[in-house]
Amino acid sequence: MIRVLSVVVCAALAAPAVAATAKEKDCGYQGDVVAAVQAARVARVTERKVKAHVADSAPEWPEKYNAVVPLVTPWVYGLTMTEVKSADLGAAWKEQCLAQ
Repeated sequence: MIRVLSVVVCAALAAPAVAATAKEKDCGYQGDVVAAVQAARVARVTERKVKAHVADSAPEWPEKYNAVVPLVTPWVYGLTMTEVKSADLGAAWKEQCLAQ
C-alpha cells in the first residue's frame, strides 16, 4: 500500500514539472518565431512577404508555430527600425509568455 501511495505522490509532484517543461518549450518556439520575424524586418523583407520568407528559411520549430508569424508580424513591423535593431524581441516575448 505504501508503494502505491508513494508512486501516486511522485506522479502528482512530477506533473507540474512536466507542464513547466512543456510551457518553456512552447514559449521558446514562440520566441524563435518572433526572432525570425525580427530578422526578416532587419533584412528589409516587406511585411507582405514575411510569412514566405520565414517558411523558406527552414525554421526549426514545429509546423504549427508558422501560424504565429502573421500574428506577430504587424507588431514587429509597427516598431521603429531602431527598436527592432536594438531589442531582443524573441527573448522579450519568451519572458512574457513564461510570466503568464
